Amino acid sequence: MNKVHIPTKEEFIKGIEEFEKHENRDAMYKVATFLISHFWSKASDMADGLGVLLLTWNQAFYRYGNFDFDKLEECIKNNLEKLKKFKSRDITTLSKSDEPDMKSIFTEFMKSLQIASGNMEGRKSPVAVAKALHLLAPNFFPLWDVRIAKVYGCYYNNYPAEKYIRFMKLMKEFVEKVRGYVVLSNYQNKTLLKLIDEFNYSKYTKGWI
Repeated sequence: MNKVHIPTKEEFIKGIEEFEKHENRDAMYKVATFLISHFWSKASDMADGLGVLLLTWNQAFYRYGNFDFDKLEECIKNNLEKLKKFKSRDITTLSKSDEPDMKSIFTEFMKSLQIASGNMEGRKSPVAVAKALHLLAPNFFPLWDVRIAKVYGCYYNNYPAEKYIRFMKLMKEFVEKVRGYVVLSNYQNKTLLKLIDEFNYSKYTKGWI
């Protein structure tokens, strides 16, 4: 497993500041977070909430075609009890016993979020899955993209569910090391995993720091 680069407090906060400076799309995160929380247990509305974020944040992928909202709704219904348990947990509680459920959920969301029509029908996005899972359990499931995944040795061209679980273990370590860096109440509607993603995005995806 790759060694995690733990930034200094100053570098970590700088990454968050650069993200906030450059990323206007983050308003969609706040909207989607509210919708998921407000409509929790109503699978159809939850699917709509996920769509608000995915069709904005993952526009580069879904410009080739949308996912099937009905399939996403069914996936949420089928996994709601498991998701509810993860929603109440912090990633620092991650254990080996969680892996079968996490792998199953990741795989099912991969299928439900694949492009549903057009020339790219059937194309899947592990990035979209991570974004959806993070919205559903924001203290437990981390965010990634292709550059972030590669930096952490978790590139998902093969066995994406297993690579995501490996990434989760690394982000668990990251959370444990930087928990004291920030006061979360200063970052409205954001979890520590979201702030870590902002740092990773600023440093590894965009090179802003």
